Amino acid sequence: MTKSRFPKGFLWGGATAANQVEGAFDQGGKGLSIFDMVTFVPKEERKQIEMDVKSEAELEALLAGEKGDNFPKRRGVDFYHRYKEDIALFAEMGFKTYRMSISWPRIFPNGDELEPNEEGLAFYDRVFDELLKYNIEPLVTISHYEMPLHLVREYNGWEDRRVIEFFVRYSKVLFDRYKEKVKYWLTFNEINVSSLAPYIGSGMLVDRLANQEQSIYQALHHQFVASALAVKACHDSIPDAQIGCMLARMEAYPETCHPDDVLAALEADQRNLFFTDVQVRGQYPTSMLRYFAKNGIEIKKLPGDEELLAAHPVDFLSFSYYMSMVASGNPDKAKDKGNFFSGIKNPYLEASDWGWQIDPKGLQTTLRKMYDRYQVPLFIVENGLGAYDKVESDGSIQDDYRIAYLSAHIDQVGAAIESGVEVLGFTSWGCIDLISASTSEMSKRYGFIYVDQDDYGNGTLERKRKASFHWYKKVIESNGADLT
Repeated sequence: MTKSRFPKGFLWGGATAANQVEGAFDQGGKGLSIFDMVTFVPKEERKQIEMDVKSEAELEALLAGEKGDNFPKRRGVDFYHRYKEDIALFAEMGFKTYRMSISWPRIFPNGDELEPNEEGLAFYDRVFDELLKYNIEPLVTISHYEMPLHLVREYNGWEDRRVIEFFVRYSKVLFDRYKEKVKYWLTFNEINVSSLAPYIGSGMLVDRLANQEQSIYQALHHQFVASALAVKACHDSIPDAQIGCMLARMEAYPETCHPDDVLAALEADQRNLFFTDVQVRGQYPTSMLRYFAKNGIEIKKLPGDEELLAAHPVDFLSFSYYMSMVASGNPDKAKDKGNFFSGIKNPYLEASDWGWQIDPKGLQTTLRKMYDRYQVPLFIVENGLGAYDKVESDGSIQDDYRIAYLSAHIDQVGAAIESGVEVLGFTSWGCIDLISASTSEMSKRYGFIYVDQDDYGNGTLERKRKASFHWYKKVIESNGADLT
């Protein structure tokens, strides 16, 4: 066998989010979350990625049932009742780690209570015990688009500084409860999404905002402070734990070698890495301070905020990587839909069924660039291919396209490690089919495990192993040496 390029103890596994797999939205004392209010819109009727609620009127209409009753993230794929079966399948693949999130409103149904919901805490005890039975290390995201809806309605989410206190209380409950079971933590999932989708990222309804950009960055400051306080609490409660941040990485290439395009790519990179600059380096980068000054944005900070950010940086940096982007110095350049929100098409790359351009080599590029910049361990906690899967007449699912996608990306991770980058692990997104975050579709499948359910909730929920299931088992067994 070819010698592995991956270090001993590399954390192979898969990743999901509570709001996309658990279901049981009204069981176990759970309150409503922000994603519980996102309805399914068929692809042919969809004008954009449908995951952000814009106004109070829209939210009230959703609560009143005026926009239909198909809320896919409320049903998930019933992990809440089937977690033992699912974890056994993860163990069969040989998972070393499982990245999952805890549903904030399952622990604090409204978010601002003083005491947690014991039934919710007990559920995650059972999940962690099941993982540890198979020696699978939990990697837990504290907030993965799971803000309690009450905090949106009462406080407009992270716009209100009081939410810091609620988040820190919630985090401390988790650290104290699970200190013997969880050693790897993440604070906020894809924290930069707040700048693109304020409701999902920060729990803010934009019709309540006098100045949307000002409020977005103020809310982000509150999240940065909350993250630093959570890092401190984690280190105090679980000294041997590691806690990281998480970014939706958007590697940007200049469209041409024209200096304007090169500068545009640099600025896109600075905007994307601003979030990790604060959480890893512990201070606001000068590029964003200049941006704030130029655009009249004034971040209200309390005495001690800057010292807190500097004193409690994260231990490692994790990120999602699905595609690269193209930047142009021409502001009138036409944008193509598909690449997450929109972007300039890269003529050298193929695209997925959903228009996400496939760029394995970009993963090596971003690993090397980020390690050069930060010199902290990196963790790829989301990478995968959303595609239509077909169940053959014999019951098999031949997803060779997913194997090709992941094999090419993992190969580039190995190349980055060979170049000197410290990478902790790789958790493929959607190790089991789940509800898509961006479109609420079930038909956009990512998993190694097929779940019999359609976009409207019809199906038996039976689990089936895809061809990629057996392939990934071989990858893990060989510690990444065998990618064929």
